[in-house]
Amino acid sequence: MDDFVSQVSGVSALAEPARRALYLYVAAQPEAVSRDQAAEGVGLPRHTAKFHLDKLVDEGLLDTEYRRLTGRRGPGAGRPTKLYRRSAREVAVTLPPRHYDLAGRILARAVDASAREGVPVLEAVQHAAAEFGHRLAAEAQPCEGGATPLDDIAATLAEHGYEPRVQDGVLVLANCPFHALAREHTTLVCGMNLHLITAMLHELGRTEVQARLAPAPGRCCVTLAEQPKQ
Repeated sequence: MDDFVSQVSGVSALAEPARRALYLYVAAQPEAVSRDQAAEGVGLPRHTAKFHLDKLVDEGLLDTEYRRLTGRRGPGAGRPTKLYRRSAREVAVTLPPRHYDLAGRILARAVDASAREGVPVLEAVQHAAAEFGHRLAAEAQPCEGGATPLDDIAATLAEHGYEPRVQDGVLVLANCPFHALAREHTTLVCGMNLHLITAMLHELGRTEVQARLAPAPGRCCVTLAEQPKQ
């Protein structure tokens, strides 16, 4: 949630026309630029450009550095100039949340493994999805004490955009983070989701919960439920 708020804040910072113009100008330059250069480039007063540039820095959209533009050094060379350049931060907001970057990493890992080891692509995708499932669960924030098994896995899945909801003892996932891919490559992506979530369950030690494929319109193809005690 904190990451989502940060992403939205970064995008909303660009809604202001002057700020957006400055960001696009700085991003288009091959080198970092001064506030005077940026102000002239977009036709703004210097003090206005300074205000908006520093707001973009606060939002993590621009980085700063200090350098003497004249190349002079030593006494009399003057103070270094504050320069602005686009930051390396990537900002993307989708509603409902999508995580195509995660799908891309899984598929890239699978293609690489398939090419190197001769593993069938579908098997490689499932194996890569399981690897990422273990990793994501290992990095998850521990659930508060007293949580039920379904609450535990729901908290982890919520961090990755699945929108889990318990309905009649079954954990359904109201959102598929790979929605567009799932529409075009249903078997591949649903299998990827199943292996990813199953690996999460194992990593969290929730072996009493079983994930299975149960496709239905308007939600993820995977559902989870506690297995009946023997």
